[in-house]
Amino acid sequence: MGLLARLVSLPVSGPLGGALWVARQVHGAAEREVNDPVVIRRTLRALEQDLEAGAIDEDTFEEAEMILLARLREAGR
Repeated sequence: MGLLARLVSLPVSGPLGGALWVARQVHGAAEREVNDPVVIRRTLRALEQDLEAGAIDEDTFEEAEMILLARLREAGR
């Protein structure tokens, strides 16, 4: 793309490029947090506390635990 075309499209491409960069940064941060073993273990502990407190039933616990353990295995790779 030539310099003139870039200058003409700057009012549109500038903000759009910035928005895309922000979206990529947010996505990357969310992905890192979802795959962080520390966060997954903390969530497992909270899930166990909810079960012990009676806030969730055994079936809900087992389903969520299965998902979290699978995420933990994936994060370990």
